[in-house]
Parts: sequence; C-alpha cells; structure tokens
Amino acid sequence: MAVTKGRFDLSGGDLALDLANTRSSRPTPEPREDLRAYEDLVAWGLEAGAIDASEAAALRAQAARRPRAARAALARARDVREAVFEVFSAVAGAREIPQPALDRVNAALPEALARLRVETTGASAAWRWTESDHLDRVTWPAVRAAALLLTAPGLAHVRECAARDCAWLFLDTSRNGTRRWCDMAVCGNREKARRFQRRTRRSRA
Repeated sequence: MAVTKGRFDLSGGDLALDLANTRSSRPTPEPREDLRAYEDLVAWGLEAGAIDASEAAALRAQAARRPRAARAALARARDVREAVFEVFSAVAGAREIPQPALDRVNAALPEALARLRVETTGASAAWRWTESDHLDRVTWPAVRAAALLLTAPGLAHVRECAARDCAWLFLDTSRNGTRRWCDMAVCGNREKARRFQRRTRRSRA
C-alpha cells in the first residue's frame, strides 16, 4: 500500500527506491521530474524520513546562502538517483546489474558512511548523521539504504511497476509475492481500465 505524505508518494517500501521514484513516467517521452529545485530535494527528504525538521531548516538556510552549491548538490542527488534506478531496475528485471551504475553508487558510499556515527543517550545508542547542514545530507541515508538493500535477502523482492507508463520500483511484501503495481489504487486501476476498454473495443468490432 502506498504511503502518501504531502507532495510525494512513498510507495517504494525502501528509502533508496523512494529516491529512485522521484522521477516518474520514465517509459514515456517526457518523464516527470519531481526534484526540480534543491527545495524539492529537502521536501522529499523530510517526507521520506531521510532528514528531520531541524535538518531541513538548516539545509534551506545553507542553500539560500550558497545557491550555486545547492544546485550542484541537486545535480549530484539526481545522478545518484539515476544510478540507483538503473541498479534496481536491473535487479527487478533479473538482468545483470550495470557496472557503471553500481560504480556511481559505490562512489557516493564513502562520503555518506564517513558521516555516520553511533551516539549514545543515557544507556541507549543509535545511528546519527553528522554535518546536518551539508548540502548532500539528504542523499546520504538513501545511498546507505541502497547498499544495504543490495546485500540483503529482501533484494529478491524488488519489483518494477508493470504499468507501461510508470516503471516505479517497490518491494513486494505481498503474501504470494505476485504484486505487479507500485500502487493498486493508481497504476493497477488504470491498467484494469485500459484492459476493459480494449475488450470493449474488440467486442464492438
């Protein structure tokens, strides 16, 4: 089931897949870009849980002070996103993972992991990201998530939406493992309507 919060439809089931899905309708001549500005990247990160509200505020302030650097960070985020999509689209299609795309994910990984720390509060400990106002901060958790998913048993559950104009990625957690749509209420119903229209046209021919 899709989890919709604000502007972004987070139906991937994994942070890396949700990042990949910020470009929509990839099979069509004019895919939709959801990360048009750095502010869009921050908004996605906040909704997806990659950053919290205080980090979002810090990043917006940093971007306002350094607009050129923010545009460069957005370009890097898009490049990582495309690499993540290429890698997991290949996985979903049972194809060999393209090495150039995997190389781009691996190139982003050291920067992300170098900012990850274990910090304690009393008797408990948790992972924390440092440099909360670094303009690449939004993508670090998604890069880590991509590496974790690639090496996890859940990799076998990565699917690509069967709708001909979608190609969103998602984790199939259905009981029988036969889920075909990123969101049954959207792509599933649309494809059912198309099949019905085709059957109706054939019956009238």
